[in-house]
Amino acid sequence: MSSQLARVAEFEREREQQAAQLFQQAQTMVNQQRQKLASLEQYRTDYLKNIQQTGKSGVEARQYHQHLSFVGKLDKACEQQTQYVSQAALAADQRKRQWLAQQQRCKAVELLLEKKRQAAQHLEARREQNMLDEYANRAYFRRFHAK
Repeated sequence: MSSQLARVAEFEREREQQAAQLFQQAQTMVNQQRQKLASLEQYRTDYLKNIQQTGKSGVEARQYHQHLSFVGKLDKACEQQTQYVSQAALAADQRKRQWLAQQQRCKAVELLLEKKRQAAQHLEARREQNMLDEYANRAYFRRFHAK
């Protein structure tokens, strides 16, 4: 029974490690998506500043519409990337909950295993005490009957 429980505990520890790795990977994905969004937003800001600089010297209507069209595409890309960040954050949150739940399962099995160990130690201590009591009783009766 104890060896089976020890195997279950080991299995749960492995599952906890896997869950922790999946959570870390999901968190890394969130960070990467946020970095992409920040880069995209920075590019959009720089592009708008560049348009303003070139606009001071005059821009044809066709060029102006091309610039506006491109800014619209950048805005759309930023919106899409924001959605990717949100999706990655949700996935990371789910992985974190799974990891924490697995931690609880692992701790519960380890607690049960520890209780089993303590019960076995307690039983062994009682057996030893019974043996010592029996030995003391026999010695007492031998002395008592020896007289």
